[in-house]
Amino acid sequence: MAKIENGRQSADSRSIRTISSSHMDDESSLGSDSEMNGFTNDRHTDKYGFIGGAQQYSEESAQDVPPEVLRQREVKWLDMLSNWDKWMVKRHKKVRLRCQKGIPPSLRGRAWLYLSGGKVKREQNRGKFEELDSQAGDPKELDVIEKDLHRQFPFHEMFVSRGGHGQKDLFRVLKAYTLYRPEEGYCQAQAPIAAVLLMHMPAEDAFWGLVQICEKYLPGYYSAGLEAIQLDGEILYALTRRVSPITYRHLEKHKIEPILYMTEWFMCAFSRTLPWASVLRVWDMFLCDGVKIIFRVGLVLLKCMLGTREKLNACQGQYETMELLRTIEPRYMQEGFLVREVRASSSGEVLDVPISERDVESEHHVQLKRWRKNRGELHWKSPPRMHGARAIMASEPPSRQDLRQNPTIIVESPLPAPQLQKREKKGKEEKKSIKKESMKKTPPVTEIPNPYNLPGDPQLPLRDPQLPLRDPQLPLRDPQLPLRDPQLPLRDPQLPLRDPLLPLRDPLLPLRDPLLPLRDPLLPLRDPLLPLRDPLPQLPLRDPQPTLRDSPAQKPLVNDTPLQNTLKDSHLPQQPALNDQPALNDQPVFNDQSLLKESPLQMSRQSLSSTEADHQDTYL
Repeated sequence: MAKIENGRQSADSRSIRTISSSHMDDESSLGSDSEMNGFTNDRHTDKYGFIGGAQQYSEESAQDVPPEVLRQREVKWLDMLSNWDKWMVKRHKKVRLRCQKGIPPSLRGRAWLYLSGGKVKREQNRGKFEELDSQAGDPKELDVIEKDLHRQFPFHEMFVSRGGHGQKDLFRVLKAYTLYRPEEGYCQAQAPIAAVLLMHMPAEDAFWGLVQICEKYLPGYYSAGLEAIQLDGEILYALTRRVSPITYRHLEKHKIEPILYMTEWFMCAFSRTLPWASVLRVWDMFLCDGVKIIFRVGLVLLKCMLGTREKLNACQGQYETMELLRTIEPRYMQEGFLVREVRASSSGEVLDVPISERDVESEHHVQLKRWRKNRGELHWKSPPRMHGARAIMASEPPSRQDLRQNPTIIVESPLPAPQLQKREKKGKEEKKSIKKESMKKTPPVTEIPNPYNLPGDPQLPLRDPQLPLRDPQLPLRDPQLPLRDPQLPLRDPQLPLRDPLLPLRDPLLPLRDPLLPLRDPLLPLRDPLLPLRDPLPQLPLRDPQPTLRDSPAQKPLVNDTPLQNTLKDSHLPQQPALNDQPALNDQPVFNDQSLLKESPLQMSRQSLSSTEADHQDTYL
């Protein structure tokens, strides 16, 4: 009896082998292939969606990438997809390296669509898939397609149910291709290609991806007569002679044609041969670099299975050799081993399989000449083959609109329509205001000339000739204030500058006694507690009856301190202001008769002081 466990219906542990599919619901039917292979209804799937361990090598051969590394790769791929044209033109080597490392599973479908050129093809033919999907199609072609639906990955949860969404989408994609290329029609090898694409993208994207693979990557593979795949078989046979001569001699000895073992490899792009982890890594490199990846994988498998004497001793005939190539050892199909053997740079250094696009094309021309010589002209003229995503983009240059990413998940806003419209209006107004501010003209920046010209610089004027020297509205000075009192003479003309009969000093006397020090070093310069001088002196500053000199040790009176005080107190602090009349009236009168009766030395001092005053008035 069936029972409910964890919200999912399950059956007993016994396998269902002989239950007819007609007695089962369409949504839960498993198909004849699933029943024959002993599939149980316990839908335990692996991380790729295969039920019951159908891909027994996938878990063992898969390389687990740490989550933090996976997040970093996703960020890098999002940046590449946002600027796809720039990355493909300027940094294609980096794109190739990241494809060799493996595209993140969350972005694999989008990356495949960009690599194959299906994104540009879809944008340039909007509405074409809906038009083809709405048409009826050729009944003969549709009958063959319906028979092949349940054969495509019957153990995958997407295609396990008859009439399920996976099989329905697969039917739509294959029918649309027969209508898109009616002269080519449907080929059974197209179904696995379309199924792999549908596991990673919607039906419309899978259709355009299938178109690109059939027309750009593998042109002529699915046409009537299979002439293109036979020609590539001869190319593989010739390249085997270069990579593994012992394998080539063995195949030639037993007359094993390449079409016997490589048809499924090439036409299905190894999707029905390798474990799923290896399939995804091979497709990542195949959609980036083109058909040379398929050739490299085939050469690696041939070299590993038939490249040693021990292996050849185990298969002495044609039948044993074919059985060995149909059951390849799992260790040679593991993801890490296979990708390491296949991965190569375009320059061909440090390679286990040194095969490039040039090698494939040169061998293609050789085999084409041989084909025409032995069999005549090809009946199907396929378009030229494109080697990878870069060549496809160069043949059909896309526009920025073609590469623009569209959101795959649209979340409705919880706000009602009026509030949403108000927010949209506010956002538009803010954008317009920002644009207006950015469009405002900035004031021109005035360049200040360098005042220190270099020898090679042109001569610049010292000032701007358009600017006046001064403001003409401002006077040079206050006209109401005179420069000086015109009534006062500059000096008394009756007083001579000095007595010409008296010398300045006795030239026979030294300025000072050289035996006497300038001052006693033990004594301070002055008592800090005493003021510089008595503010109200009671004693006369000088002797009213001075003599010229009293003794040889006496210093000249010119450098004497009382003379300095006399000059400072009598004349210098009482300098009149420029236009101050009272200060001018307070000047000492030089015609005083008492001063004239003094000694000649005093008269000379006063004449000198009057001369200094006259000079100051003259400068003012």
